[in-house]
Amino acid sequence: MKLTLTINNKPTTLDVESNMPLLWLIRDEVKLKGTKFGCGKAQCGACSLYVDGELIRSCSYPVQMANGKKITTIEGLSEDETHLHPVQQAWLDIQVPQCGYCQSGFMMAAAKLLAENPNPTVEDIKNGISNICRCGTHPRIIKVILLAAKLKNDGKH
Repeated sequence: MKLTLTINNKPTTLDVESNMPLLWLIRDEVKLKGTKFGCGKAQCGACSLYVDGELIRSCSYPVQMANGKKITTIEGLSEDETHLHPVQQAWLDIQVPQCGYCQSGFMMAAAKLLAENPNPTVEDIKNGISNICRCGTHPRIIKVILLAAKLKNDGKH
């Protein structure tokens, strides 16, 4: 299947199998390795990215559904290469990761949450993000999302 889409603001045309999960197109065809494979069942969130601004789990999203759409991965989350997204900056400031494997998916989910709710409460975060971290960094993730909201609202990013 000939597929035309925009990945991180870059027009891209590829010839791929129509039933290939979007995750494998991103990782294997486009060579962007930030989006991770976790469970393969759209449950853990390690593969989270945006399709036309909506947060999706790319391990179960067929590429044929992405045709003509805008895809944003963790590599394209910031507006430019000189400034990190507030979520990325806060992640570094608080040093959230333990193993780090699930972190890109969490950052994508956190950025989406903040775009929809710029001042989330701890409860909003717990209810709004369903990603899983097997290392147990959830308390730091909540702290970092609150910091990212502050950075974003203070205009520091």
